[in-house]
Amino acid sequence: MRKRVRTALVTLAVLALGRRANGRAPDPPRPRVVPEGPPEPRAELVVLALLALGALCAAAFVAVYALDRIPDQTQYLGLSLGLSLLSIAAALIVTSKRLVVTEEVAEDYPPEDHPLEQELIVSTFEESGSRLTRRRLFKAGLGAAGLSLGAALVVPLASLGPVLDIDPFYRTPWRRGARLVDEEGRPYRADDIEEDAFYSAFPQGADREDIGSPVVVVRLAARYLHLPPELRHYPADGIVAYSKICTHAACAISLYRAPLFQPGEPKPAFVCPCHYSTFDPGTGGTVLFGPAGRKLPMLPLLVDAAGDLRAAGTFDGPVGASWWGVRLKGPET
Repeated sequence: MRKRVRTALVTLAVLALGRRANGRAPDPPRPRVVPEGPPEPRAELVVLALLALGALCAAAFVAVYALDRIPDQTQYLGLSLGLSLLSIAAALIVTSKRLVVTEEVAEDYPPEDHPLEQELIVSTFEESGSRLTRRRLFKAGLGAAGLSLGAALVVPLASLGPVLDIDPFYRTPWRRGARLVDEEGRPYRADDIEEDAFYSAFPQGADREDIGSPVVVVRLAARYLHLPPELRHYPADGIVAYSKICTHAACAISLYRAPLFQPGEPKPAFVCPCHYSTFDPGTGGTVLFGPAGRKLPMLPLLVDAAGDLRAAGTFDGPVGASWWGVRLKGPET
């Protein structure tokens, strides 16, 4: 075994030496086609400064977009992006005027392609930037400006859904013991909730404008309750509560379809008036119809010793429209 390994190593070494020995000598340098222009260190510095300014302004656009609490944000967004584009354009203009050697050759096209002419064209292109003495730095500046400008153009896609500031979708004012009250602040008693009626409720003492505050409350007959095992303890005496914010486009659910009013319908359902997403309150808020992508978040309830309705915890899912960022984790109290 050792002998075979030794033989293989010797063979590889001989082959490597043979290839090096038989390698072709490097070609002599070709004569220049385009005359080498004088160096332009000042122009190079101007180009690098303009590229750095373009990258800085593009990064400022991203920062202003992320910090949406800045006053006059739209004006700053336009200013930063405009300055970035102007700086990069100015850098390219200075490069073409001062750092690229131009050579004009006017002659008729040959009837056929010739390798020598093609090589001449390639050499002309490669030598046209002979005035650049800081090529690596110039490429780095151009790359930084391009990446920053690309980020500035991609970041506005975040407006299609919450990405940078999604904490409000996870925080809710509901916690165990929170009393359910109406729009006037009066507590709901369990006996007040009638079948085939629709009620809006809020957590007592919380901000009603909070996206996690409003809920819809209904009482269902036992024949309509078909909850999954993990949600069977959520109702209280047949009363169920769900977030009032539709999971499609965050409209407020304000319609309740009860069989008492429409005998032809098979069972009660919540209906969003914006795009007619329909949810089943008896199965945990599952989607029956429409564009909604997920079920309504359900709120667990309990009835205290005085007969008042209270929350037994927070929702079983994130509140709000179904943007991808909202699904990353569950709600928090």
